[in-house]
Amino acid sequence: MYTVDNGRVAWVDVLRILACAMVVVSHCSDGFVAEFGADREAFLTGTLVGSLMRPSVPLFVMITGVLLLPLPDGCPMASFYRRRVGRIAWPLVAWSLLLPVMAYLYFTGSGSGSANPSVDLSAYTPDVLVGRLWSWVLNFNFDTTPLWYLYMLVGLYLVMPVVGSWLKHASKKDMLTFLGLWFATLFIPYIRLLAPAMGYAGNYGNYDIFGGCDWNVFSTFHYVSGFIGYIILAYYLKCYPLDWGMKKMSAVFIPMFFVGYSITAGGYIWLQSIYPGDYAYLEIVWLFTGINVSMMTVPVFVFMQRLPSGLWRPWVGRVASLTFGVYLCHFFFVMVFYDVFDVDGMPYLLRILGMAVSVSVTAGILTWVLSANRITRILVK
Repeated sequence: MYTVDNGRVAWVDVLRILACAMVVVSHCSDGFVAEFGADREAFLTGTLVGSLMRPSVPLFVMITGVLLLPLPDGCPMASFYRRRVGRIAWPLVAWSLLLPVMAYLYFTGSGSGSANPSVDLSAYTPDVLVGRLWSWVLNFNFDTTPLWYLYMLVGLYLVMPVVGSWLKHASKKDMLTFLGLWFATLFIPYIRLLAPAMGYAGNYGNYDIFGGCDWNVFSTFHYVSGFIGYIILAYYLKCYPLDWGMKKMSAVFIPMFFVGYSITAGGYIWLQSIYPGDYAYLEIVWLFTGINVSMMTVPVFVFMQRLPSGLWRPWVGRVASLTFGVYLCHFFFVMVFYDVFDVDGMPYLLRILGMAVSVSVTAGILTWVLSANRITRILVK
């Protein structure tokens, strides 16, 4: 892991910008995916583009593993929580309140005629707004969809001191053993999908597996699955980066990426034909902790590790410093620019790319303005 003069990790800055761009493009694709059978071309375009962006969140998680692990010696758990969770708390509260208000004002004003199929215009009433302004303490809502990541990130922070202590003493073999277990869990969503077709009748109407049921969500592999695997994988690759030549890396990881992408995009299209419009099934192949998405994520990560430090420029660091704020506020602008680019005859791919650029620039400017003020800086930093 190399740094540049100001102490920033050069390739991580580039990776952070890439991951943020992928999130924006992914959300810009969602409105077209939601067309489903109403507009086949829009659905296919949105699916093919959106599927390509699935490594976005896993890459963000792996960045966390690279930058925060191992924890400094002598860092008390309570101190770590105050510092890391505290940095998340203010943005979570602020944007949980701001985004629903911004969306309400837009969809009851200039956006009241929006044709975005992912938006339920009937939900923009005073009563619904009031509910969304307090229910953030329980969970995110449609207007704050990207904030699901903050809830998950807090969960990772809570367990990181425990994991970090283990990693300090874990051998390479120990880490590989854990990663092997985690790798096996990446297939569980597909086992759960196929189990009923193989004759599994579930328990009392619940079709979970490996001990999962209505009174127990903590199945056999619960504690070795999920996003924690990406953090440990990132730490492992940080400690033991691949020493392969570029020819070998390309021969292994480029096919891996495209196989993963084929499963992700093809699987989504196939499941739509079987379970039309049913997100409970459609999201299975889009799960960030599924084998196909991990097959796309790892190649991107290891190639980014190989970026020469000479490519880094000061502007890269400045753009990277805006990505957290862009992530927090971009979803509102996705809704706005969907309507701006809702132009008859404009190719769907061009709409998505136009939206993505417009959203990124607008959210970036807002983040830059907020970060320039000492009071509002805590909302985006």
